[in-house]
Amino acid sequence: MGLLSWLAEQKIAEAMARGEFDDLPGKGKPLKVEDLSGVPEDLRMAYKLMKNAGYVPEEIQLQQEMVRLADLLAACEEGPEKQALKKQVSEQRLRLNLLADERGLLTNPAFRQYEEAIRRKLE
Repeated sequence: MGLLSWLAEQKIAEAMARGEFDDLPGKGKPLKVEDLSGVPEDLRMAYKLMKNAGYVPEEIQLQQEMVRLADLLAACEEGPEKQALKKQVSEQRLRLNLLADERGLLTNPAFRQYEEAIRRKLE
């Protein structure tokens, strides 16, 4: 153990002895552990920063919008409204396919291998 680690451990032990950790918010509750095993190690920090900043990639926004539109379609009766919703779904699907093509997902062997599972998960 290095000197800095030893010093940090000593400071923590002293604070515990003084009871400084006794009334912390969330005491006795389980920690929220994020599973980042699916994110490559070199991208995890960037992923966490973007997630904490509230950034959502455009393809995820499009998928969320498509789910919302699908719910509206299911609740809508036949008529001009339903036709307009169908048109919006088609436009969203086209935009999503264009994004996938721009980013090379359609030619990526890993994406092709897992494409069906990914699409099911997003839907």
